[in-house]
Amino acid sequence: MVMSSTATRDWHLFVPKLYVALKEGYSLKNFQADAIAGLTVAIVALPLSMALAIASGVPPERGLYTAIIGGFLISALGGVRQQIGGPAGAFVVVVANIVNQHGYDGLVIATIMAGLMLVAAGLLRFGTYIKYIPHPVVTGFTSGIAVIIFTSQVGEVLGLRLENVPADVLGKWMAYAQHIARVEPVTMAIAAGALLVILALRRYRPAWPGFLIAIVLAAIIVAVSDLQVETIGTRFGGIPSTFPAPALPSFSGERLAALVPSAFTIAFLAGIESLLCAVVADGMTGRRHRSNLELVAQGVANVASVTMGGIPATGTIARTATNIRAGATSPVAGMLHSAFILVAMLFLAPFASYLPLASLGAVLIVVAWNMSEVRQFRELMKAPVGERLVLLSTFLLTVFVDLTAAIEVGMVMAAFLFMHRMAKAVEIGTGAKLIDEDIDDFAAERPDALARQSLPPDIEVFQINGPFFFGAANRLSDVLDRMRLKPRVFILRMGRVPLIDASGVHALRSFIATCHRHGTRVMLSGVKPAVGDVIAGMGLEVEMFKNLERALKAASL
Repeated sequence: MVMSSTATRDWHLFVPKLYVALKEGYSLKNFQADAIAGLTVAIVALPLSMALAIASGVPPERGLYTAIIGGFLISALGGVRQQIGGPAGAFVVVVANIVNQHGYDGLVIATIMAGLMLVAAGLLRFGTYIKYIPHPVVTGFTSGIAVIIFTSQVGEVLGLRLENVPADVLGKWMAYAQHIARVEPVTMAIAAGALLVILALRRYRPAWPGFLIAIVLAAIIVAVSDLQVETIGTRFGGIPSTFPAPALPSFSGERLAALVPSAFTIAFLAGIESLLCAVVADGMTGRRHRSNLELVAQGVANVASVTMGGIPATGTIARTATNIRAGATSPVAGMLHSAFILVAMLFLAPFASYLPLASLGAVLIVVAWNMSEVRQFRELMKAPVGERLVLLSTFLLTVFVDLTAAIEVGMVMAAFLFMHRMAKAVEIGTGAKLIDEDIDDFAAERPDALARQSLPPDIEVFQINGPFFFGAANRLSDVLDRMRLKPRVFILRMGRVPLIDASGVHALRSFIATCHRHGTRVMLSGVKPAVGDVIAGMGLEVEMFKNLERALKAASL
């Protein structure tokens, strides 16, 4: 009976959220909300998809194919209700390098291998563990990618029109400096104007689609005034209004072996980005994603995307957040977002020829700034020295060496740092699990740290045993999610927590923010001095008490 129950539960974890949402009951009201959300996010995704494709060294239509095919399948097959998939900034560097070295056919082969890796990773339950990659590693390579994207667009916004631009960051800046006399004032003015429009709308009209408005205005100006600047039409010959026929390139064992590192990088980035996006969606909606199913969906979507002429796809945080804020109720919103982009490609393709590349460069500069995570970078620079070293090493290796090397070195450094802390944590003997298995929505019993009758009805107490790192946030979220009535006060007992790292502080910060949204006051009790120093050093303000008795007394006031 136990084996049968477990098998049934495990099978259920690979059922797409689309089926779950439809089974719960899908009304006309739900469809209307999803249609509005899908249209809203499509307006955001349309210019981004083209800009990211161009920055990746491929024609703009390949970004649209990715948003249409990859985005549709990620929503339809995935484990997140409001996930929006498509081309992402994290892939720009990797795709550009693969295309430069192996051509587009090499990118197709590498992405197909990456897709198969993702499917295998999901079926083998690796999604449970990918969620625990240290925060400094993620922030380091994300910030590094932002620097690379910004650097790649400097030539576009200045109108330098350089040929054979060096691939490395330092080489690019040296080339820009050598050809600074070739700057085109008109191109600079268009880029600056587009950037000002985006920033002004973000400040004064945040609900308006700033990216789309900026590039449409720039295209109208170019079309009416006949300015001599580079456009999608002059460089790429426009955008086709039809899909290419499905195709697979020829490959050999030697070529497959050469592309394995690139495939691994694509798979790793797709997995990380999609699960980070899923965690963000969970925080905004209060639901739970299915991480292993999400990896399987990402794998299938990536294989389909490049087979139909696209590039790698993954879940995108900004577009997913836009989808949620717009009122999406199910994966149907993401599927409709892809359908709206398809309609736009079919009917507006001729107009796209007038889009100036400088305006798309302005869009990518804003994307790079959003990816840079300056606030989180500054927070991590207040963390203990070991985590600062992990952050800076990952960041510098990403910018100046190679993304794959950065991830590998960052993970190894983080692992050694964790083992060093484990050796010092002699108090650990509680037997507490450090990694939680995937669970279905509301499938796990709520862990209680105290007998309920000893607590006031509006106060919740939860105890953490062992080191507090990123995974502990899942246990806290489980407790809060399963409460029908949110408590007035949530006391977190940390007397058995010997250490906390930057990822743990980041998770604790997110948990406290979630509690505050529900009107719940958070207190910590029994915090050890070393743990309290890290929390305070990273600027997290939270009430801390010497023991549970004092916390309960303060909570009753």
